Amino acid sequence: MKSFSNLYIFIFSSIMVIIVAAVLSVIAIQLKPHQDMNIKLEAMQNILTSVRVESNKKNAEELFKKYITDGYVVNPEGEKLQGVIAFDVDLKKEVAKIDKIKKYESQIQERRESPFKNYISGFINFKTVDKKTINSMIDKANFQRQLPVFVCEKEREIYYVIPLWGKGLWGPIWGYIALESDLNTVYGAVFDHKSETPGLGAEIKEAWFQEDFKGKKIFKDGQFQSIEVAKGGTDDLNKYAVDAISGGTITSKGLEDMLYDCLVSYRTFFETQRN
Repeated sequence: MKSFSNLYIFIFSSIMVIIVAAVLSVIAIQLKPHQDMNIKLEAMQNILTSVRVESNKKNAEELFKKYITDGYVVNPEGEKLQGVIAFDVDLKKEVAKIDKIKKYESQIQERRESPFKNYISGFINFKTVDKKTINSMIDKANFQRQLPVFVCEKEREIYYVIPLWGKGLWGPIWGYIALESDLNTVYGAVFDHKSETPGLGAEIKEAWFQEDFKGKKIFKDGQFQSIEVAKGGTDDLNKYAVDAISGGTITSKGLEDMLYDCLVSYRTFFETQRN
């Protein structure tokens, strides 16, 4: 039986690892356009679902071109941004901008309230970093946000589709919500998740849950308030809440936070368009 030296085995193994890595890299590069297209088609299907248009992977692109007549990006001041494509905006990163500032504000507030704040060392200077400064930082970060808008024209009616991104119990949740031309009444909604519990939080992607959002309002007496997701929220007299998922409290709360955090950034845009 032929034996090989340790050096030979090491060199041979290294060459094989390099070859396999190169092959996998080439395959990944070749498959990426297909993966990106699948992601885009799924987004098209979800947008169409939010405006009550049924589609599949084969006809999604065709129907999208038919019904989605415009797509653009605005900032929280309601101003359209030039050179930015709605589909190219990474919503996860956009939401993370505000989450980071909120976390920073919370940490500073906790330290300010601590009786030992004068003994805490670090980069934060309690004399110079005040609430006004923090709010200025939040305003600056918020102004830099990119907010995609998709416009749908169907049966001579105009609908505005807003993408959503948030956090569930076990991972990210996302979706799209379509508003009627009054930019107040929900026409349709679609939600999805990465790893919520089957039979509980995962129910947010079921049609029966999404149906409850139709006809709900996001403004009350001219003031933005979003939609509450709470137990017993589907009272016929309550146009501002939907019934939470039984046993999926944390996911329901995450979805409620997602709706508020994403939609509140469009508040000025909504008001401007309505006027």
